[in-house]
Amino acid sequence: MAKRGWILAGWLVWATTSALANQMSIQVQTGQLRETPSFLGRVVATANYADRVTVIAKQGVWSQVRHPNGQTGWIHESALTRERIVLRAGAQDVHRTASGEELAMAGKGFNSQVEAEFRDKNREVDFTWIDRMEAISVAESEIMKFLREGGLPQ
Repeated sequence: MAKRGWILAGWLVWATTSALANQMSIQVQTGQLRETPSFLGRVVATANYADRVTVIAKQGVWSQVRHPNGQTGWIHESALTRERIVLRAGAQDVHRTASGEELAMAGKGFNSQVEAEFRDKNREVDFTWIDRMEAISVAESEIMKFLREGGLPQ
């Protein structure tokens, strides 16, 4: 009987450890959970910074996750971290997180300050077209229409 108790205890420790190993935190301001493992997949839900999600499947750099509210979807691994994010810093609440745009620039070694310094040192460069391109916004419905009409996989 004691042997069975130890086996049960061992199984419980393993199950708890396995469940925790699949827990990850959202490390971007708003993570988009998609229907398919692709940036072109339809957004089915969002998860906020520091939300804990459970990874239920992996496909390349994409993880299918379950949010505590029951929603599931695919999210790119760059939006996830194994670390538990705490929303307090000393006695102060954390009020601001990095935006997706800021994370993308940081990944390229670029941020607003670096851009300002570059513009200041390169005053002869005309950034008009770059600024215009950065301001372009295409609705998700238009992207999906383009994909369908072009016969591209969604």
